[in-house]
Amino acid sequence: MLTLRPYQADIIDRLRVALRTHKAVLTVAPCGSGKTALATKMIGTAAAKGRRSFFICHRAELIEQTAATFDKVDLSYGYIAAGYRPNPFAQIQIVSIDTLKNRVGKIQPPDFCVWDESHHIAAKGWSKIRDAYADAHHVGLSATPERLDGLGLGKHFTHIVEGPTVKWLIDNGYLCDYKIFAASHAPDLSGVHTKMGDYDKTELETVMDKPTITGDAIFHYRKLSDNKRAVVFCISVKHSIHVTEQFKSVGIAAEHLDGTTPRDERRQIIARFRVGQTKVLCNVGIITEGFDLPGIETVILLRPTASLGLYIQMVGRVLRPVEGKPHALILDHAGNVMRHGLPDDERDWTLEGKKRSKKDKNEVAVRQCPKCFAVHRPLPVCPSCGFVYEVKGRPDIEVVDGELQELDKDAMRRKRFKEQSKAQTIDELVALAKSRGYKNPHGWSAYIWTARQAKRGVR
Repeated sequence: MLTLRPYQADIIDRLRVALRTHKAVLTVAPCGSGKTALATKMIGTAAAKGRRSFFICHRAELIEQTAATFDKVDLSYGYIAAGYRPNPFAQIQIVSIDTLKNRVGKIQPPDFCVWDESHHIAAKGWSKIRDAYADAHHVGLSATPERLDGLGLGKHFTHIVEGPTVKWLIDNGYLCDYKIFAASHAPDLSGVHTKMGDYDKTELETVMDKPTITGDAIFHYRKLSDNKRAVVFCISVKHSIHVTEQFKSVGIAAEHLDGTTPRDERRQIIARFRVGQTKVLCNVGIITEGFDLPGIETVILLRPTASLGLYIQMVGRVLRPVEGKPHALILDHAGNVMRHGLPDDERDWTLEGKKRSKKDKNEVAVRQCPKCFAVHRPLPVCPSCGFVYEVKGRPDIEVVDGELQELDKDAMRRKRFKEQSKAQTIDELVALAKSRGYKNPHGWSAYIWTARQAKRGVR
């Protein structure tokens, strides 16, 4: 029998109410909050009422994780997925989005669909399926309901149910607390262009696949996380293989994983990592969404991203708690925390699209203390060691190239919340955005203002 956590039961109750008046509801819940448990409860209830239900996902790991969860509560199911044994008579189907694209109109349609990682639903293939099953009820699950291209999800969902914040989950023991170490100098991406809302991978590779950066990653892994299980996020297959080889060359058990890795080999690699035989797992686009392994102790960011959603997905892999894990460790060699803020910053989500421009990178203003190297929001005094900054001029700072320093996340968070809550008008939000150095202060302010109004029920 599946026992829900109190906040999960609350989400289910609010979803049940919303589905009485809405055919499609988006559920926003952080990485590690138990979205598969929510899906299991909803689909099990629907099946018990005789409703044909689909759980729709897009990766082999997610198909197998879902099947394992359904098995634990004795749900009977079939697969609509290449390479898996079908059972077309089962009320519950675990569905691969790639397989379903080719079978729409050829199989019995569902009455109820749960979409995993539903921020992808505006993609052409996904939206085609959504439109084909317009008569069904739909629930989307996502920790990051934001697309790279700025398209909103309002075309596909008409209501949002939000779960607890990352901060609340950490404070209440459902997620692990964390420490972040970031480079004193972020990679220079001034010459890197953007495509579809994120950095050009070929140009990123030129910037990031360098011996100094990879060497720094290995040095800091040994210094801060030696012999612990770490996931490395890389830019491309070539980059990931190269990083893997460099870890192995110094005696660290490392393996590479990407979308072309055969399924059986992929299972074996993950199994070795799960038991700790492999210490470092380098990957490209495989472990960013839905990968559930609480034993991950460290994430190493070697992939800069302009996407807030991708950043949250990457750092979210390490926040699951497990016995003997006092805190998660995030080693950011890519400047992502400076760009997007802390993993548990409060964020406003909305079904409305977010207009983006190539210049709108929403960089987060921070300051690094020249005495203790702590990184924090701009303050006149360092909250870590008490160093008093000069009012004018800029102090000379001596740093070691590539050296990671621990961030003072509490100071960053307090400053961010205080600044944003004090801005009560659109003009004040614009002024705040300008003070933070945002490239598009009016666009950012309009987005925050719209999200606030939506939360308050103002139309």
